[in-house]
Amino acid sequence: MPSKQSLIVTYVEGNTITVSDETQQKYLLSKKCQAFHNYPVPPTTPLGSFYIKFNITMFKCNRSLKVTPPKSFQNYANCSGYDIYYDLQNIVRPPPFKVPNSLAQCTQCQAAVRDMPNDDPFEFLSPQISIVVQLSDDCNQCLHHQGGRCRLDIQGKFHCAEGNRGWFVKMLILGVGVLVVTAAILLIVVKIYYTRWRTRNPTNLVIEVFLKKHGHLQTKRYCYSEIKKVTDSFKHKLGQGGFGSVYKGRLHDGRYVAVKILNELKDSGEEFMNEVASICGTSHVNIVTLLGFCLEGSKRALVYEFMQNGSLEKYIFEENDQILDLQLDCQTLYYIAIGVARGLEYLHKGCNTRILHFDIKPHNILLDENFNPRISDFGLAKICTRKESMVSIFGARGTAGYIAPEVFSRNFGAVSHKSDVYSYGMMVMEMVGRRKNINTEVDRSSEIYFPHWIYNRLDSNQDLGLRNVRNEIDDEKVRKMTIVALWCIQTNPSTRPDISKVVEMLEGRVELLQMPPKPFLSSPAISPPHFSSETLESQKMLDAEQREHY
Repeated sequence: MPSKQSLIVTYVEGNTITVSDETQQKYLLSKKCQAFHNYPVPPTTPLGSFYIKFNITMFKCNRSLKVTPPKSFQNYANCSGYDIYYDLQNIVRPPPFKVPNSLAQCTQCQAAVRDMPNDDPFEFLSPQISIVVQLSDDCNQCLHHQGGRCRLDIQGKFHCAEGNRGWFVKMLILGVGVLVVTAAILLIVVKIYYTRWRTRNPTNLVIEVFLKKHGHLQTKRYCYSEIKKVTDSFKHKLGQGGFGSVYKGRLHDGRYVAVKILNELKDSGEEFMNEVASICGTSHVNIVTLLGFCLEGSKRALVYEFMQNGSLEKYIFEENDQILDLQLDCQTLYYIAIGVARGLEYLHKGCNTRILHFDIKPHNILLDENFNPRISDFGLAKICTRKESMVSIFGARGTAGYIAPEVFSRNFGAVSHKSDVYSYGMMVMEMVGRRKNINTEVDRSSEIYFPHWIYNRLDSNQDLGLRNVRNEIDDEKVRKMTIVALWCIQTNPSTRPDISKVVEMLEGRVELLQMPPKPFLSSPAISPPHFSSETLESQKMLDAEQREHY
């Protein structure tokens, strides 16, 4: 339930209702930027319309937009992350107000003002909102000239019901007027209550504080109606994960985007904040770009650049080859592996803060039109200082088959950037082995699991199953990727190379690489509850060799 609000109807005079907003009064006296918010009024109907008698349209513009307002506009620049633009000449009665093209991407705020404004917005904004109820021409003609009653038919069209000019009709008109005014007051008050409650629920307050703290982030904030328009009312669904669904969309400038709508029941706000904080602070060719976000009540969405070729997952597994000829050649796989490693190197060492992803897997590697890889889905990411060699996390996080042993159990060592290296190694093994690491086609009566299957084939110079190995150069690339992957999945984190060493090994000569020790432990076969970005419908032991996505 919303907290008690201080909205008071102070007086009614003629067709004007005046409401006093004590909360707005406090904002204005303390000069807080919360005073720059929109006062909603009921929509126009065939019976009449409502408008704020003395109002001004202000524009709340994120500084990342770098807008150039018209010369007549003034601005207030002391709010965190955004500026307020306004033109004192645009105090109107009644609206509408024509929006300048240069401010079209900003958020509009219609607020009440005093009769004689000055240059200080906290001085000229008013907590007294005078709302005018204006009858339509048809209704005015019906009431005052025909002695009738204003009505709407079942289709919402106006018609004038018959009446007479007697005392009874006048009283009826007065009664209808009082009811309309009362209903308008209730509607306005309820709408303001709801708007404030919706933005003040505990989770949203935490997120809003976070966004204010990170007001410098170069990304756009969309309202939910814009998200619906961009996605054509969520018409083209690209996929679905544990935290929400992804839809294809198109911005007004023609660019295609992928819009992730977070699940209202599963997202506690952590994924949203992780995504915004992690990706907004990055700029790298192998990291997906976040173009914007939406936070409106319980609605949360993230807007990314669109990757034409989708995820790596559909190109590397045998079961997909049976549907489409999607297998990539060895050179493309090799460059994808290097690209992902460089992206991780940037996250671990190239940012002002170190970012640990904790969910590296084929599903989260997106490919552009040239099959250049982009690391995506930072919902489980952890941000820490570059000086921190170890990190503390609450519980395990990740996806079955890719979780480093120390993430699942601290007995194996400390959680660090080496945990991402492990996940990367398991992914590269899937790329060269062309099968999921917890769904292998090995002898089910044996204890052989995927890393052993890879190791044994490499050690005995057996084919790993890539049909597009055409020559000795391809064979060397596959062998190099396999050796590096086996180093990455060593059980002891201290034995694994860091990601910079991984890049160096991949770009070096294969004959200089030493064969790593045989791995003796795989990643847990069950995703930890509440932390995985994919939910497993059936949680079984590794030898069951099954995983279902939903």
